[in-house]
Amino acid sequence: MIQSILLQQNFSGPRRAIRLSDIRNVCYAALACLVVAAAWPASAQITINSKTGTVTNDSTGKEIYSVDRRYQQITPTSIPLPKGELDPKAKLALIRLLEAEQGFAMRPFPRGHKGITLEANGKLEPAGEKYLDMATAEGISAKPGDRVVVSDLKIEKNKIVFDLNGGPDPKHRLLRHVQIGAGPMTNPVVQDDGQEPVGARLTLAFADHIPEITGADVKALLAPLISFDVKTPVQAYTDTLPTKLKDAIMNHHVLVGMSTDMVLYAKGAPENKSREMDGQMPFEEWIYGKPPNEVDFVRINGNRVIRVEVAKMGEQPVIFTKDEVEGLMRTDGTSLDPSTERVSRVGDVQRDPDKEAPAPPPTLRQPGEQLPSDGDKNDPANVMRPVQMPKQKPDPVPGANPDGEPDATPPPNAQPASTPAPTTAPASRTN
Repeated sequence: MIQSILLQQNFSGPRRAIRLSDIRNVCYAALACLVVAAAWPASAQITINSKTGTVTNDSTGKEIYSVDRRYQQITPTSIPLPKGELDPKAKLALIRLLEAEQGFAMRPFPRGHKGITLEANGKLEPAGEKYLDMATAEGISAKPGDRVVVSDLKIEKNKIVFDLNGGPDPKHRLLRHVQIGAGPMTNPVVQDDGQEPVGARLTLAFADHIPEITGADVKALLAPLISFDVKTPVQAYTDTLPTKLKDAIMNHHVLVGMSTDMVLYAKGAPENKSREMDGQMPFEEWIYGKPPNEVDFVRINGNRVIRVEVAKMGEQPVIFTKDEVEGLMRTDGTSLDPSTERVSRVGDVQRDPDKEAPAPPPTLRQPGEQLPSDGDKNDPANVMRPVQMPKQKPDPVPGANPDGEPDATPPPNAQPASTPAPTTAPASRTN
């Protein structure tokens, strides 16, 4: 191509030499650009489908989930940690308690061998844009509200490593590349099933050493990421949202600005879908309900609700287009609703003993149940007194009273009875 261009030019000798040098420089620059493009990480190249909102990794061709910016930061916990070091017996107790434990994800868990690290009573690493880049490049293992299982647990010097949902590494990570045999015939050491891991890794890091903590302490430290409370997936997901969004989802209402996950939790899968174009903007219309009942038309662009139309029989349709969700969340991930912000403590103790009365003692009574003794509080018989434990009597001497009756106790100052002298009959005289 360069030769044909030069032949078409009718320049003198010196001018032709200058043109050749310029073209040579251009070729070198193009070659440098190719080298840089080849060295650029393929994982950073993604494709976003504007119709469906899905994100695809160009290097692997797999679909990945986009991450909302409200999941970038966390609120640190304030769990009091003892100063003593964890002993081997406590390590075994932690492993027995936490291994195979199930919980619910409070934010997206990205895949990847390194995983994410949570400092005890501290921040999450990586955070911010690095967290979003990791989730976008590696993919999502669990979304908020999904159930996660602690499949493996390793306790090291100053950190505890949790593998969730099978972990991010394939089984036999090194042995699956080793083959043994003689000559051209070789067999792999382990069989590879070809399935890629879909789990995540979470590291709980401490300053110098792992303190003497219990399983409840570990769960409280992991509360910003995993909730180990017994709840449904809908409850686990809505607990991460402000009160207004939580109430809307629990009442099966759709607000403009919700994500598709929120709509699915609120209304379930739509009965019908349609894809249309509004000028140059593609959108999906999710339809819920059938006449003569109420029919909801939820218009979605990408991953967000942009329009909600509610149609009732015999009434004019009501259309909502104002975003009601954007103002509820900050860009750093924290909620604008102060009712959702709290400090996680062991046992979730929220009672202040200096300002509040102590909790009532546990009882077997039903709410509002009255006992016959509750009538007169001034009756001494109804006043609760301290429990008096019976005093233990001394053990009887074995064999002292075979009849089982109590022995007669002699009165004090009693003189022992004198033993009468034996009487002898007088000898008879014989004549």
